[in-house]
This record gives sequence, C-alpha cells and structure tokens, in this order.
Amino acid sequence: MSQLDLALAAEVSARHVSFLETGRSRPSQEMILRLASTLDVPLREQNAMFRAAGLEEAFADSAPDAPFAPAVERAIDRMMAQHEPFPLVVFDRKYDIVRLNGGASRVLPLFVADSGALEPPVNAMVLLFDPRGARPFVEDWPQAARSMLARLHREVLASGGDAELGALLNRILELPDVPASWKQPDFGIPSEPTLTVRLRRDDTRVAFLTTVTTFSAPQNVALEELHLESWFPLDDETAEVCARLARG
Repeated sequence: MSQLDLALAAEVSARHVSFLETGRSRPSQEMILRLASTLDVPLREQNAMFRAAGLEEAFADSAPDAPFAPAVERAIDRMMAQHEPFPLVVFDRKYDIVRLNGGASRVLPLFVADSGALEPPVNAMVLLFDPRGARPFVEDWPQAARSMLARLHREVLASGGDAELGALLNRILELPDVPASWKQPDFGIPSEPTLTVRLRRDDTRVAFLTTVTTFSAPQNVALEELHLESWFPLDDETAEVCARLARG
C-alpha cells in the first residue's frame, strides 16, 4: 500500500503516516494498533512494532509448553476428543507438532519409515518431505508436497522474513531428492483451503480430507499461531481402519 492508501484505510492523515515512516513522529499505542489492524499484521509482528516504538508489548506470548486459559484448554480438549477415532494434529506457526489426539497417535506411526522421525520435536512439514518420515507412503507425493511447499513459500514471504520459517523452508529444500527447481516460489499453484492426503503401506490404505482451524482474535501470540488440523475420512475403508485401531 502507498502512504496515501494506508492513511485513507486507517482514517489518519497521510502527513502523519509519512512522519511515522521517516521517524519524525513517534507513534502512540493506539496508532500502532490502528495501523497494524489496517495492514492485518499478526500479533507477533505487532509486538515487534511496539518494541520498535519504545513501548511495552501489548500481547502475551505463552511459552511453548505453557497452558492457555482454562476455557481455551477445554475447547481444544473437546475438539480433540470429539474428532475420535480420526486424527487431529495441533501444530504451531513453525509446523512443530505440539499435541495429538488418540486417532493421530495411532495412525501416524503406521506411515512413518523410521520411528526415530517421531521423536520430539516433530515437524509436520519435515515429516511429509523426509524419506525417514511419511514421504515413502504418500500417494502422489510430488503433487501433495508441491502444494504444501507453495503454502510455506507464501507464509515466509507474508511474514516479512520470519527467520524460523525461513530456516524450516531451507531445511526442507535440503532434504534428499527434493527437486532443486522447487526452491523458487510457484505462485501458479492455488492455495487450497483443504488438502487431500492418501497414504498406503503394504495392504493398509487410508485417505483423508484435512481442514485447519484457528482461533479468531485471540489476543495471545501463541494462541493466534496455533493450528488444529482435522483429518476426515474420505471413504468407508479409512473410517474402518481408524475404528479398528481405536478398538486395539
């Protein structure tokens, strides 16, 4: 956006926006919140804006292993339980897996080449691309992997250079047999709201439609970055596999 576009959208003067950008004026907390809201800036980056202005951070950032508010914890637990016996995976902004429901704990190990790939910390993106992970068992792996890599490319660019997301992207691109041509973002690949995953190992085959749930306006950095990925069976065979695993 140009300075004028931003000023009009945020309902402030273009002169003031210019002074803020050049450092001639110092923004108030209210102004930072207004501009950040207009630009749809994530809470983590909003905190960075407050620090740059010499102000205290406005949004709490929980430690990775810290619980959320009791009501939020109950909501997450209920979602994970309600989705049984099908998998539900919870991961953070770096795609590090932080929680699994019972369905995910039972299904994932079936489609991992080396059990060591599931030793914490486990990264969902790496699990898809690593030959020691789920990659050997993903049907039509090139298409699924290319779609996920395009999503990660977009997130790295949209973050304005998030170092941790950038490191994850580089880590994936350095894994064996990941095509060198994939290093360049391909914006021709559509950003789909859902993803279909088909897995096969010996005589066991499953197919899922995955959707991702996030919390809206959570006022907490870690909670805003939390993703709950629900796997829905695409056929009766998959539903029966999940039910059989749950029965033990």
